[in-house]
Amino acid sequence: MGGEGILLLQPGKHEFPFSFQLPSEPLVTSFSGKYGSIRYCVRAVLERPQAPDQSIKRELQVVSHIDVNTPALLTPVLKTQEKMVGCWFFTSGPVSLSAKIERKGYCNGEAIPIYAEIENCSSRLIVPKAAIFQTQTYLASGKTKTVRLMVAHVRGNHIASGSTDTWNGKTLKIPPVTPSILDCCIIRVDYSLAVYIHIPGAKKLMLELPVVIGTVPYNGFGSRNSSIASQFFMDMSWLTLTLPEQPEAPPNYADVVSEEELSRHVPPYPQPPNCEGESCCPMFACIQEFRFQPPPLYSEVDPHPSDVEETQPVSFIL
Repeated sequence: MGGEGILLLQPGKHEFPFSFQLPSEPLVTSFSGKYGSIRYCVRAVLERPQAPDQSIKRELQVVSHIDVNTPALLTPVLKTQEKMVGCWFFTSGPVSLSAKIERKGYCNGEAIPIYAEIENCSSRLIVPKAAIFQTQTYLASGKTKTVRLMVAHVRGNHIASGSTDTWNGKTLKIPPVTPSILDCCIIRVDYSLAVYIHIPGAKKLMLELPVVIGTVPYNGFGSRNSSIASQFFMDMSWLTLTLPEQPEAPPNYADVVSEEELSRHVPPYPQPPNCEGESCCPMFACIQEFRFQPPPLYSEVDPHPSDVEETQPVSFIL
């Protein structure tokens, strides 16, 4: 030590670990856009007597967490709109669109199920589509600038005139994007799911459903989907039942057919007067005799095992 509070360093490389506590108030998520950015950095300064100071700066990423499990983000979003195709007296009929998503909040990597109903009463061939848009809003000096980007899209099948189409959970996956920024006074980042219809020779029919991209994933507790899943597992609980290890033997023949019933269905067959020996018995008498004979006793062991196991060829048709 050269003096109180002064540390003399010998020539060479020296490392000093340190930590820095971020402010307790909420911080806005790091973001970099076309007209502005939100950045955080750490700056270290080395002060040297009788020499210029040396400084270095390193950028760090800050994420403000958004929990998509809040009630406001678990509510479904539904919109409906209709458009008359044509102009003046040359109208070809209306095109109607209804779209719905099960909740408002999602996270990166999730697939959004889209439920939509499209009815084409016009004379034109239309194509339904869906896309996720990112809207960047910059506020400074009383001026506002907006940038709108398409980050993901999906396309449906053509719908002919007089036909309808239904999307029963058509999925659109969210790519890696910046989470929504809703609490910054100079930069705002919003997302929306647009379901629209391309109509040749006319403006597209579009519905925009607001979406919030969060950071805390959806857990599914207390929702309609979880209740449906629990009902499914309840209904499928019979699959967990196991069969008995040993099969039960069939009932005894005497317990099923009584002697009275046997005598009633098998009357004694009269013998012919000039019959001597078994060679004179009619052929159908033997058949009648064995009509109600009991089956052989049940056994899990083959009473007539074969020394050589028979093998038969097996063929597969692919």
